[in-house]
Amino acid sequence: MPTGHHWRVLKKILIANRGEIAVRVIRAAKELGIATVAVYSELDRNALHVRLADEAYALGGQTAAESYLNTEAILNAIRLSGADGVHPGYGFFSENPDFARAITAMGVAFIGPPPEAVDVMGDKVSSRKAALAGGAPIVPGTTEFAESADEITEFGNSNGWPVAIKAAFGGGGRGMKVVHSAAEVQDAMDSAQREAKAYFGRDEVYVERYLSWPRHIEVQLIGDQHGNMVWVSTRDCSAQRRHQKLVEEAPATHLPDGVEDAMGEAAIKVAKAVGYYNAGTVEFIYQDGEFFFLEMNTRLQVEHPVSEEITRIDLVEWQIRVAGGEPLPLTQAEVAARRDGHSIEIRINAENPAGGKFLPSPGMITKLTAPHGFGVRFDGGYEAGDEISQYYDNLVGKLIVWGRDRETAIARTIRALEEMVIEGVATTIPADLAILRHPDFHAMKHSTKWVEEVLDLSGIEAPKPAAADDGAAGTLVQRNTTVEVNGKRFDIKMWVPEGLAVVAPGRAVAKKTARAATAAGAAGDGSGNVTAPMQGTIVKILVEVGQAVEAGQAVVVLEAMKMENQIAAEKTGTVKEIKVTTGDTVGAGDVVVVIA
Repeated sequence: MPTGHHWRVLKKILIANRGEIAVRVIRAAKELGIATVAVYSELDRNALHVRLADEAYALGGQTAAESYLNTEAILNAIRLSGADGVHPGYGFFSENPDFARAITAMGVAFIGPPPEAVDVMGDKVSSRKAALAGGAPIVPGTTEFAESADEITEFGNSNGWPVAIKAAFGGGGRGMKVVHSAAEVQDAMDSAQREAKAYFGRDEVYVERYLSWPRHIEVQLIGDQHGNMVWVSTRDCSAQRRHQKLVEEAPATHLPDGVEDAMGEAAIKVAKAVGYYNAGTVEFIYQDGEFFFLEMNTRLQVEHPVSEEITRIDLVEWQIRVAGGEPLPLTQAEVAARRDGHSIEIRINAENPAGGKFLPSPGMITKLTAPHGFGVRFDGGYEAGDEISQYYDNLVGKLIVWGRDRETAIARTIRALEEMVIEGVATTIPADLAILRHPDFHAMKHSTKWVEEVLDLSGIEAPKPAAADDGAAGTLVQRNTTVEVNGKRFDIKMWVPEGLAVVAPGRAVAKKTARAATAAGAAGDGSGNVTAPMQGTIVKILVEVGQAVEAGQAVVVLEAMKMENQIAAEKTGTVKEIKVTTGDTVGAGDVVVVIA
């Protein structure tokens, strides 16, 4: 551990991630005069984070497992690039202690917490034990992994239904299933384990009581390697669907006196109990004046910008400095004195709200115009011409808005969302506007269940995708493309006819097929053909040929963008034909089951 004032100045950082967070870290590093290194899969060959970095290295593969979760490929890129620091972003390897140990064994700084803290907090079961040891109250649940559906059923019968089955090594709502009765346990456990395995590489689960109308409130922490730690702000993240956040705010408001400070102090105690440093977040659920420890995210979170906006603290800059051994520049009192106003973040995902179904919408972004104006910030991972792949997270970008108070921030966010233009893929913007305009949201009467149980999204659809412009034939335009030499990426320029369909790897500019453009998310057309509403992978077939099915009954489970979606029949009848098998990749509009 560093002592005195002898800290390490990082000169080159490799970002072991993609999309918006990779772009965010690259920008912060450049402002500090630090060279940046990107890594990329075959699908991300010309992605925004690759274009912005000083150099980039190919990982190979398409899926996350083949690329961004390929430890040896990333370690090799570190060796080839000579990077002396690695930022893991969020997701992927960000909470993998073995990856952190492999980085530090190379003499490279890991821009994150100590692996020992990740060991404890990365496992949601042991983190509950640590929270108890640190004096934080926890939601009733198991402190060991659930080994069988019978165990979960017994817990539900004893503690009351519903219960939540959660991925022990997960987060972000993935690998989490809410179960309302014993009859649902086995299928829910199987689904939770499949999602957890696909996204986190581990399929252990645990179970806890599911509160009836809770708010989700979390505390942003950052600590240095000298024992100093501060809590930066609280955040309310209660506007969720599928247990994934849609809208986040700082600070958390409408709390009894003293509760916010008590949460901050409890969060610091939990973190210090495991020797934590660098950025992290302790999540609580709050109901009826009480708060309970939920989990600790041992990484930077998607919603960190709202804490930045109300304190004017660049958390990524602090992360980099802390990793080099520098002490925190501010005390707890100084951080508290900087908190000012209110900030709201909107996660703009490639999903069709589809009346509340929130169906993944992979595809090419044909147009993207971000809003501007006082107090408005957009952290994006894509530009027009970039592809949103079914193999990765569906976050297009984040709109972050600051206002002098909460009502000002809400009004400014609505204005900015109305200005924003994204075409080619469906997005969550129509649902975001419905949330922000609802009186329950203004009055802070919503909970983590409010979007799905109260908010009326019927009739809300995303705009139809617009076809890309083929351009004027005969006009030569400059295009950038890439070549690889021994796995290292180099940019080159070329001049091609403007109407050329494919202008660069990963940057095809072509009209969407009629099938893709018209697939609005319905599971079928009423004719008996059950179709895939989006590109994805079949992970489970729920029916057999000759089986009678009812309208609305799920027939297959489709995984897209790391989430499982049940595709239902639109008519009552008998299964005549099953056109897919488990593991098949299907496109939007493909017929998966035929019902007579």
